[in-house]
Amino acid sequence: MQVVEKKYITPEELKEHNKPGDLWISIQGKVYNVTDWAKDHPGGDVPITNLAGQDVTDAFIAYHPGTAWQYLDKFFTGYHLKDFNVSEVSKDYRKLWVEFVKMGLFEKKEHVTLYTLSSVVVMFAIVIYGVLSCTSVWAHLGSALLLGLLWMQSTYVGHDSGHYEVMSSRQYNKFAQILCGNCLTGISIAWWKWTHNAHHIACNSLDYDPDLQHIPVFAVSSRFFSSMKSYFYGRYLKFDALSRFLVSYQHWTFYPVLCFARVNLYLQTFLLLFSRQRNVPDRAYNITGILVFWTWFPLLVSCLPNWPERVMFVVASMAACSIQHLQFCLNHFAANVYVGPPSGNDWFEKQTSGTLDISCSSWMDWFFGGLQFQLEHHLFPRLPRAQLRKVSPLVIDLCKKHNLPYRSLSFFEANLWTLKTLRTAALQARDHTIPPQNLLWEAFHTHG
Repeated sequence: MQVVEKKYITPEELKEHNKPGDLWISIQGKVYNVTDWAKDHPGGDVPITNLAGQDVTDAFIAYHPGTAWQYLDKFFTGYHLKDFNVSEVSKDYRKLWVEFVKMGLFEKKEHVTLYTLSSVVVMFAIVIYGVLSCTSVWAHLGSALLLGLLWMQSTYVGHDSGHYEVMSSRQYNKFAQILCGNCLTGISIAWWKWTHNAHHIACNSLDYDPDLQHIPVFAVSSRFFSSMKSYFYGRYLKFDALSRFLVSYQHWTFYPVLCFARVNLYLQTFLLLFSRQRNVPDRAYNITGILVFWTWFPLLVSCLPNWPERVMFVVASMAACSIQHLQFCLNHFAANVYVGPPSGNDWFEKQTSGTLDISCSSWMDWFFGGLQFQLEHHLFPRLPRAQLRKVSPLVIDLCKKHNLPYRSLSFFEANLWTLKTLRTAALQARDHTIPPQNLLWEAFHTHG
């Protein structure tokens, strides 16, 4: 039997294949050409383009089920990565992943979706009743606050269905995404996937993670003051006179701005869905779902007796849901940041560096949607939220073994850390030795 001699390329040669139109990756030392696959990748092209030219084994393991391995062979270039080494951290991370697979944790969803959707249905019914059948302004205010809580819980189901199948089939799972995201909250699941996958891959990279790019309103680091380029949006985040003014007071405006954060998310949804430049998966379904939201929500608000109550209802519902926007900020704003593209060789280290957990009792898991275990979720994004609390001790042990940070703060402490981060950047923004840029509204047109 003839023995086929393996062909090798060096890591330096692999790095040369990291541009659109020439995208190669390595998984467990085998090199794959995923140039044509990038446009059809269910997770979008951003994760592939960000990690191209390097070994991506840990990211592949984190994001894909075991069935995905069978599709790799058709992309195999025939090359293997020369001098391929696996760090001790990655070895332990992969061992932990294998252990979770053997325990069946990725399949044990424990009916969380059923319970959450049931609560959403009950809350929606109460909101409808409160608006249509009650005349008290307090009943209308309570309905608005309950609607904000409904949006939070519906978003969690959309988030879960985007990471793993919460329903019995892929089609039902897609239906859950459109229903919970587009129809009930008005925020496109296509937009969420686009930004959220990039966030996971490039967690807390100032120029690659869209979840940190909030110029001109917020800046978590003074590095934004040099008008950094966003590689996610393909434009510069200009630090102009408006940005300097807003950022200088961001520790005071943080909570008020969050109360209206949904307005920006609605805007970003429309910008993406009606963009001619981007290939949006399931564009028609997403637009239909958005139209459903913008039918029932204005109709519901119009049923209130007068304009003051209508304004109160909209503002109160958004303010209640701002707790969720706050949670997402607490998980990352005060964590470590870096500049540059993500690296496939330090997956575990980057996730521990860029995330904070929020400690709380188990009865609060429903309220936080499991995402208070942010590090656990980032390390194992396909792990159902019902399992995150169970695996937390194992993640803590692994962090201790490799002397990596595991930060779990109370909700109050996390707020203090975040405000301190914002205040530090705000005071630095007042330093007028840093000249502002000229294009005043350029940053406004940056998504996120």
